[in-house]
Amino acid sequence: MTDSATSQHASSAQLATPRTTAHKAVYIGRFAPSPTGPLHFGSLLAALASYLDARHAGGQWHVRIEDLDPPREDPAASQHILRTLEAYGLTWDGSICYQSQRHAAYLHGLHQLADLGLAFPCGCSRKQLQGRLHLAGCAHPPNKEAGQDYAWRFRVDPQAAPVCFDDRLQGRYCLSPSRDIGDFVIRRRDQLWSYQLAVVLDDHDLGINQIVRGIDLIDSTQRQLLIYQAFGWDAPGYAHIPVATERNGQKLSKQNLALPLQPDHSGQTLWLALDWLGQQPPATLQGAGNHTLLQWAIQHWQPERLHGRHQLPAPAAFQRPGSSDPA
Repeated sequence: MTDSATSQHASSAQLATPRTTAHKAVYIGRFAPSPTGPLHFGSLLAALASYLDARHAGGQWHVRIEDLDPPREDPAASQHILRTLEAYGLTWDGSICYQSQRHAAYLHGLHQLADLGLAFPCGCSRKQLQGRLHLAGCAHPPNKEAGQDYAWRFRVDPQAAPVCFDDRLQGRYCLSPSRDIGDFVIRRRDQLWSYQLAVVLDDHDLGINQIVRGIDLIDSTQRQLLIYQAFGWDAPGYAHIPVATERNGQKLSKQNLALPLQPDHSGQTLWLALDWLGQQPPATLQGAGNHTLLQWAIQHWQPERLHGRHQLPAPAAFQRPGSSDPA
């Protein structure tokens, strides 16, 4: 694997404005939870929005389990997540993709980027970087002969123009490679794969051309676009929905101990989720069952009602008891 300045400049010159696949004939979307615990109301919103967007377009909807970080994972979470999706009627196409089974694909992708001069080994620690972005090569090259642990980073061009994309819900969004991104990690020092590389390779191999997910992931998009550009692949279209929050403004997340989502066949929880997504489901459909609600929602899906929204409070029933209002 090469790491020369010549390769860096030649490869960087090939990078251009991201190409998107927004108008492909067959819509292929996905939902990709991490098995670090059960789903919560925020997870349901992301799953439901991506599902409705795909089904409204007559497209496919896939599920991927992003089990890349064993120390953080709950061994029972994957099956619990799948059973919960089934309970809400969110049925997927094809077989489940597990990232833990795709090591060979990620290694091949890393080799390709290294051969292009766009990936390099780096021994820099967070302490050494002191909060600064990593740029322009590694100041602490790893001593491989001494068995030093090291990460692999994606090399960005410090002179590159901002990387921009047009989000269907949030509008045009840009980040500067030199000011906002830096040389980012694609394989960690502990040899676990980073989210950024894995998600691009997975989405490309599955043919994903539309991604609907929470706005908390929007800053990852430009890193992923840089990887798409490096491989010469078309990037998906993106729509980032707002996140649901507690009373204190924290987003609902497993890390923040969000209440686990319970299966509900009555349709009441799904009705609340559709209402939160701005879809204005008829009051007469409360308690009509998940199948009936989903049929209505697929037909009437209007994601533009979320345009420009970044966060909204979760319904009171899905907020933690005692979560205080912001000061």
